[in-house]
Amino acid sequence: MCGRFVQSQSPNVYAEFFGADVIKTEELKVSYNVAPTDPVYAIAEHDDQRILGSFKWGLLPFWAKDRKMAARNINARVETVAEKSSFRDSFERRRCLIPADGFYEWEVKPKGKLPHFIYTADKRPMALAGLWSSWKDPKTGERVRTCTILTGEPNDLVAPIHDRMPVSLPRGLWGVWLDPDNHDTGALGELLATLRKPDLAEHPVSTLVNKVQNNVPELIEPLETGAVDL
Repeated sequence: MCGRFVQSQSPNVYAEFFGADVIKTEELKVSYNVAPTDPVYAIAEHDDQRILGSFKWGLLPFWAKDRKMAARNINARVETVAEKSSFRDSFERRRCLIPADGFYEWEVKPKGKLPHFIYTADKRPMALAGLWSSWKDPKTGERVRTCTILTGEPNDLVAPIHDRMPVSLPRGLWGVWLDPDNHDTGALGELLATLRKPDLAEHPVSTLVNKVQNNVPELIEPLETGAVDL
């Protein structure tokens, strides 16, 4: 799964990197520890414009009765996304890219779990494949935009740490993924199934990341040699 990640850049930086035409969001708080239901930046296309906006992490399908299921819908598995009722409508019609400067996964060790920070080898933002939805609160009428991150099989680097990882799309596939007129879920599923794994790097980090209240740059710093005792 992908349960924590990093968005440490300004919306202008992400907009330029992802070729967004419009920014439709206030500037969010820099986060080195994005957690479920937090607001995040994401890029979607509408009316032939690529738009950078903000979404709550944890997808609420239009039919959800309340917000309770959001925390359970932070990830969608590529193997079942086309069939699962929570995600299939968004998979067909509302796809997005979620910028990430890296993500965390926890390796099971004899004495506990060791967090690792995983990022692109060139340290550029990752384009995580996402889905989005617009949900109307039946009690207040408030419109809430939410999103989820797709996950798949890990690459060779991540496999010893965790059995899943977020799907990262190369630049050449951004347009195909974002195209709201592309409803060919079969072709999209094939795209995800045959995707080349990204070139990543990783290092162990402090267990300070375990607490969502902690949000400092030091969370992504490598542990000193010999500091791992798990």
